[in-house]
Amino acid sequence: MSKRLIISCEDIIHNIKLSYQFPSVVEAIATSKIISDAAVEAGIQVQPEELQQAGDRVRFANKLVKATDTWAWLKKHHLSLDEFEQLIRINVLSSKLAHHLFSKQVETFFFAHQLNYVAAVTYEVVLDDRDLALELFYALQENEISFPEIARQYIQDPELRRTWGYQGIRYRQDFRPEIATAVFATTTPAQIIKPIVTSIGVHLI
Repeated sequence: MSKRLIISCEDIIHNIKLSYQFPSVVEAIATSKIISDAAVEAGIQVQPEELQQAGDRVRFANKLVKATDTWAWLKKHHLSLDEFEQLIRINVLSSKLAHHLFSKQVETFFFAHQLNYVAAVTYEVVLDDRDLALELFYALQENEISFPEIARQYIQDPELRRTWGYQGIRYRQDFRPEIATAVFATTTPAQIIKPIVTSIGVHLI
């Protein structure tokens, strides 16, 4: 017959300490209290429909499709229905408080940092020879060759070759500085950029 294992609250706290999680737990408790107090001071309240919508988002995020899924999830995390509502309430309060405190600053911040939010979709072939890169660049401008044809001829990696050197959506900080300057100076889509030399090679973008 197996022996029943008993875990006390003291055991849990002791384990949190031993696993170096105590500071983060204390910080989370303090944050929750600060948010609640600040929301009361600002007169922010949570409406029933807001709780319902936020609860639905949590259930969707955790793939809790059926009521039985939700009950099993609550049991797994040792949460009562009231505690689940408290969790949802603090999330909603946090969001509404942030909007109350900072919404007027968002537009100003965006305009001050808007370059960080601009992105570009690029296709790239890296060559070893600048003269060859220039030759291909001018051939592209004259429609003597297409970018997919260049990719098929000069990209060694099979996957990159199959996608014509597709680099995906990238922000300014994702590019090398010398490449970012050229990419974000373009004014029209599907523009071929004059070859750029870096320590990696000659980039045809």
